[in-house]
Amino acid sequence: MTVGWRVLAALLAPALALGAQDFRTWARQLERRGVRVSAGIWDAATGKVLERHQDDLALVPASTTKVVSTYALLKTLKPDFTLETEVWGDLQAGVVQGDLTFKGGGDPLLISERVWLLVQALKKLGVQRITGGIRLDQSAFDAQKEPQGWENTTADTLPPVLALSVNFNRDETGKLLADPERQSREVIQRILQEAGIAVEGRAAASAPPRKLLGWTSPPLRALVQDINKWSNNFMIEMLVRKYGEGSWPRGVKRIQEFYRTSFGLEAEAIQITDGSGLSKENRLSARTLAIILRGAFHDFEVGPEFASSLKVIGGEPWKLKKPGAVLTRQLTRRVRVKTGHLDRVTSLAGYLQTPDGRVRVFAILLNGPCGDEDVWDQVSRWAN
Repeated sequence: MTVGWRVLAALLAPALALGAQDFRTWARQLERRGVRVSAGIWDAATGKVLERHQDDLALVPASTTKVVSTYALLKTLKPDFTLETEVWGDLQAGVVQGDLTFKGGGDPLLISERVWLLVQALKKLGVQRITGGIRLDQSAFDAQKEPQGWENTTADTLPPVLALSVNFNRDETGKLLADPERQSREVIQRILQEAGIAVEGRAAASAPPRKLLGWTSPPLRALVQDINKWSNNFMIEMLVRKYGEGSWPRGVKRIQEFYRTSFGLEAEAIQITDGSGLSKENRLSARTLAIILRGAFHDFEVGPEFASSLKVIGGEPWKLKKPGAVLTRQLTRRVRVKTGHLDRVTSLAGYLQTPDGRVRVFAILLNGPCGDEDVWDQVSRWAN
């Protein structure tokens, strides 16, 4: 799909006068408080801009960055794309001679329940005993521990992103692990033993291992649902690394290249260093987000999967805490949105439906002393 200059020109069309005073007052009041604003709303059908303020101003977008990364992944990899975890060993008459190796392929949802299913598949192959131990192969990803721009993020924001990662590389309480590979081995070994497959841990010579099993992840459409509805940073960074064949910089560059060739958006419009929005070096404008959102809205191939991944206000899995239940009821199931929050950053981007059934594309990026109440007041005006 290519979004041509006509679409871009429509997004730049003159603003309508209806309701402009309220919108301008809202933006100017924020700016008087020291908040930088990039915001606008467009008609989804025609691309005509209805209201805008500094819509081409590139600001820190926080997790609305996931709009950029998840749509690019869906469009290029396709919704049915899966990732594979390979299991290798020398299996002879029910016994794995030597180590059983798990080769990571970037599956971001390799949790204990899915490890259990993997082990059941090994049992069906006849695996009864392993003379060696559990080995992890992390070679699908390079050695880079974190992407550019995370120097100013909270220290406990994200665990190491490894090609073979179990339970998001966090412990049972959700805390980051200093040695996530140790937990991954222990979880796999425990589930094997609970299934009746002994892991003896003896050093034993073996013939060259062969691939015993390929265990696939849920399809990308399901992964993107978890990423956008729950704003799962770990999962999207796993996928960006996989997208770059194990490299964060290559994954980010590939996203930027997708938007250059498909939307005519050059690198200065897609200034990102990660896929999640944790980096404060990321810069996007309301207009850039709107162009992408409108492109997705008219994309029959993957647009429905993308739109359904956004949070539904007044529905699953999240409800507004601010400005309260009354506003939530007013917007129930008429707003689908990706939110973003960092220190001194609040952002929203998505779709809304007016009472007469028209669909709008909107984006709000605020940088400065701001909060949720500053954006939802304006969204409520647009929706009602």
